[in-house]
Amino acid sequence: MDVLGGKVALVTGASRGVGAAIARILADEGAAVVVNYLKSERRAEEVAGGIRERGGRAVAHRADVTDESAVSGMVEAAAEQFGPVDILVNNALPDYRFDPAGRKDFGGVRWEDYLQQLGALRGALYCCQAVVPGMVDSGGGRIISILSNLINNPVVAYHDYTTAKSAFLGFSRNLAAELGPHNITVNMIAGGLIDETDASAPTTEEVRQLVASSTPLRRLGTPEDLGRAVLMFASPWSDFVTGQYITCDGGLVMS
Repeated sequence: MDVLGGKVALVTGASRGVGAAIARILADEGAAVVVNYLKSERRAEEVAGGIRERGGRAVAHRADVTDESAVSGMVEAAAEQFGPVDILVNNALPDYRFDPAGRKDFGGVRWEDYLQQLGALRGALYCCQAVVPGMVDSGGGRIISILSNLINNPVVAYHDYTTAKSAFLGFSRNLAAELGPHNITVNMIAGGLIDETDASAPTTEEVRQLVASSTPLRRLGTPEDLGRAVLMFASPWSDFVTGQYITCDGGLVMS
């Protein structure tokens, strides 16, 4: 039996990379999936189409998660087609490239850079506010946010990105405390350097080798690694786990 049979999942930023892998893995376990995207319509349709070809249920939906009305419209459309959202995965990321050579150092970073990256938290706020009423009415739900192990191990100092990801800790734990009585769990997953994504493409081979050789499992992460970690929190296996932040980085960060 599919562990997520009958559930509805909304994955933000799911047209490619980590988000696409999460969408596929949740769908393979029986969830109907809303594949959210902003710019990459073709890729999002390919993800949703691939899920349907394997017998699953999925739809691509364009929405800027930093636009509150667009998020409300997306959640309403999901409810009309599949039912209320049971699982929300906050994965959408403002444009960012992990370029250790071209990044802004502390002297060059500006407040506007921080605000741009904090757009991910703004999107998570709007998405959570849109889905929580339905979760309360349904008797429970799952909220899972994607962080980064850089908040504990800034092997490269990406100031704006790492600060924005750190903000998810306080946001998520406050949410977990408030929503726990409604049987809604709120957890976080922090990946390390993820191979095979557009964002990590500029990462130099030197940094890739350094991270891989420093990792106990001696490799970089894949989108599927994070997708399986999301499945753990989305499933009944984690019914009694909330407010937690775990790393999925092959053991690079142990804390």
